[in-house]
Amino acid sequence: MELLDRLLAGERRALARAISCVEDQGPEARALLAGLYPHTGRAHVIGVTGAPGTGKSSLVNALARAYRAQGLTVGIIAVDPTSPFSGGALLGDRVRMRDLAGDQGTFIRSMATRGSLGGLAHTTGEVVLALDAAGFERILIETVGVGQAEVDIASAAHTTVVVEAPGLGDEIQAIKAGVLEIADLFAVNKADREGADHTVMALKMMQGLGPSMGHHGVSAGSGKPGHQPGEQPDGTWLPPITKTVAIHGEGVPALRDWIEEHAAYLERSGLRGRWELARARTELEHILRDRLMATLLARQPAGQLPDEILEAVAGRRLDPYTAAERLLAGREPSEPVR
Repeated sequence: MELLDRLLAGERRALARAISCVEDQGPEARALLAGLYPHTGRAHVIGVTGAPGTGKSSLVNALARAYRAQGLTVGIIAVDPTSPFSGGALLGDRVRMRDLAGDQGTFIRSMATRGSLGGLAHTTGEVVLALDAAGFERILIETVGVGQAEVDIASAAHTTVVVEAPGLGDEIQAIKAGVLEIADLFAVNKADREGADHTVMALKMMQGLGPSMGHHGVSAGSGKPGHQPGEQPDGTWLPPITKTVAIHGEGVPALRDWIEEHAAYLERSGLRGRWELARARTELEHILRDRLMATLLARQPAGQLPDEILEAVAGRRLDPYTAAERLLAGREPSEPVR
């Protein structure tokens, strides 16, 4: 495939076209992704998530610059809310991260959620594959910023950075959102504002609430006095808390170094291999669900779920479980289920 060869050769226009093909899920997408797959698995994927107003975009921009200062290439996926008019991303890469424009070692792509929950777009994982195959060494994913629901990033990224900011009243929300389970690192951004130290202390207190094992071997309850952040004696990982002022680049090199230390920890502990296995399972199950649904709909005369079954379920004349069994068995709506 010519497009695949051009992408693997590092042609940026081919990469942009390939990502558009993947996002649109056109007829070429499946063959393209199959061709890309053997060339993936080399990049380190970093998720950046947090509530709106914490400065995720500024932090992603600053992290990209910090990695570029080390000579590493960076791919950025910025997941934005969907426009109700165009169906595309509401913000877009022309608005954000302007100082990275024109840098051949950086590629920025904005994606619309298109109704997908969890903070990511439906095809975010496939776009990561395209950037990985194109040779980008670090891939940053900025989630949409929907709050407590955006935990999908934990299964999409090797390292998850949860961004907090002082003055937003997020201390209790952080517990409810389960960030102790998905965070590999905490960044208290806008740390030049009043209350930054209080936010850091609140996070440290939450780390010491009780023992639990979370994402990537995270030791969520090891944050007691005397415990240093990073890899623990028992082989778990205590998420470091870094104060940053992204718009000035303050604290960003330290955050970058912790990300790299976490990447090394995943390799040393064998957790990266376990993560890849879990991701393969999730990816395969996702593809199977989509293919099975497409096969089921293709068997229907109108290419969609039959109105008579939908009306029967809506009218409580048929329960959805029996309806699903009839559809899977290829029975007519009135046929009994044995």
